[in-house]
Amino acid sequence: MSAISGIEIALWDIKGKALGVPVYQLLGGKMRDKIWTYGRWDGATPELAVERAIGFVEQGLTALKGDPFDHTGIFLQRDAERHAIAKMKAVREAVGPDVELLLEVHGRLAPAAAIHMANEIEEYRPFVMEEPVPPQNIDALQRVAEAVNIPLATGERLFTKWDYTDLLQRQIVAMIQPDIVQAGGILELKKIGAMAEAHYVGIQPHNPYGPICTAAALQLDACTPNFMIQEGGLQPWFQDATSGMLPIQKDGFFDVPELPGLGVDMNEEWLAANPWDPNGAAWRAGDGEMGSLQETYWS
Repeated sequence: MSAISGIEIALWDIKGKALGVPVYQLLGGKMRDKIWTYGRWDGATPELAVERAIGFVEQGLTALKGDPFDHTGIFLQRDAERHAIAKMKAVREAVGPDVELLLEVHGRLAPAAAIHMANEIEEYRPFVMEEPVPPQNIDALQRVAEAVNIPLATGERLFTKWDYTDLLQRQIVAMIQPDIVQAGGILELKKIGAMAEAHYVGIQPHNPYGPICTAAALQLDACTPNFMIQEGGLQPWFQDATSGMLPIQKDGFFDVPELPGLGVDMNEEWLAANPWDPNGAAWRAGDGEMGSLQETYWS
């Protein structure tokens, strides 16, 4: 699916550049002039989570996502539960009531643990609770949805429109998060987004993979009625890896791209000099944080 997605996105870029228009103009035209995005509130301790959150709020962002869980199993130990609650409580108190806080779980809780955690953390008003249980079992996700008041989100590990059919028909989630470079590309996500719209469900493209993924996602966001919020931030190396003009992230929003195609080209010389390091990103089970790649991406 990643190979199919890459080819599909490249073909849209070629067509948009050949016709001299952004890709979203080939998909119905833009519906918005700016695209809401979010930063992070992760941290190994409540103090570090607050420090990171405040850093993004000072940049003007009005939404933040964080994973406060520092465990590896699906059964949450009491100390890990208290630690997660303490982080979100501290961040909510620090940023105030007007900043949206997304709660990321990475599909690591059993249904009973997810329900208990959601009820404990509800008072801090999460915008959504993402992947509260492993994504393979929709019945388990439905059990959680029926027992909590927090809106749920899922989708980064669902890879085709057929994977979304049962999920959407059951009205389990408030937002889906298909990955534009793993679920078939721009047009496939446009179809998945339309399916979600028919069920009153919002869409937020999953986006952890760099500037081309970001550029493709923004094309979709610009022309999708039920778009909610976009994952991802712009980093200095994005400008090094591409030529053209990536939209600027400011005051919590991306500008809508205006250049033809995706609006960017790959800088082949820079990419050849900076190859992918397979050891550059790793999950550290002890503190629930990502390794060097994630730290660079969200610095």
